[in-house]
Amino acid sequence: MTYSAQGVPGGAPGTLVRRVLPVLGVVATLLLLWEGARLLFGFSEQRLPSLGSIVETMFTRTRGGTGPLLIVQMLANGWATFRVALGGFVIGGLLGFGLAVLFMRLPVLERGLMPYVIGSQTVPILAIAPMVVVGLGRMGAPAWLAKMVVAAYLTFFPVTIGMLRGLRSASPQSLDLMRSYAATPFQYFWKLRFPVSLPYLFTALKIAASAAVIGAIVAELPSGAREGIGVMILNAAQYYNSRPQALYLAILVAGLVGIGFYGLVVLAEHLIVKWRT
Repeated sequence: MTYSAQGVPGGAPGTLVRRVLPVLGVVATLLLLWEGARLLFGFSEQRLPSLGSIVETMFTRTRGGTGPLLIVQMLANGWATFRVALGGFVIGGLLGFGLAVLFMRLPVLERGLMPYVIGSQTVPILAIAPMVVVGLGRMGAPAWLAKMVVAAYLTFFPVTIGMLRGLRSASPQSLDLMRSYAATPFQYFWKLRFPVSLPYLFTALKIAASAAVIGAIVAELPSGAREGIGVMILNAAQYYNSRPQALYLAILVAGLVGIGFYGLVVLAEHLIVKWRT
């Protein structure tokens, strides 16, 4: 246990404070730069809205004053996107995990399929999303499934690459030790390769979390969805000249969803690593 200068425990709370303060400092600096740029260059509300007008717009009511607050509506749409991103994250994560294990066990498949796995990520997601959404829609699949598939499309690649590298990161000495114990392939995997691959896996999952949110937002554009961050962005862009603050709010909510998703992965990493140790 660590102690502060006053002799009181200073472990986890002190660590939390040290992590939060730099983040708050960066946010405060960005807000000051925002307002400073407006004053220095004389930007109008249409070019760069003031923070006060954004906050004011945040608490205005929708539907001509009879609907919920705009921020409440946007958070509800953010939750809809989060659900889709989470589903795509799970699908893509499982697919990437399975491909990594398969490539590790059968190198010939890696040599044959890896170029296609890499090539799949060179095609812009804006071109893939309409094909997936329309194609699955004609097959009778629900819209939410099509959006999850698009999110999974961006998710599986970093998980595949990160997990494959992690599975191959075991030291030769560890492999020799397992061989000396006549370990089975199953024991090789669960007692050696999988544990040492966890840092690589969670690094890949952090990247995949952000990619899943992007995929879910892009998939909402051609699907004709009625809810989601993509819908908010389209609606706010249509009225940008008269109310630009709404678009900045939509971007803010999208960022919050991505940060929240990333934070969940970090929390899972902390809990799993702590459990294993």
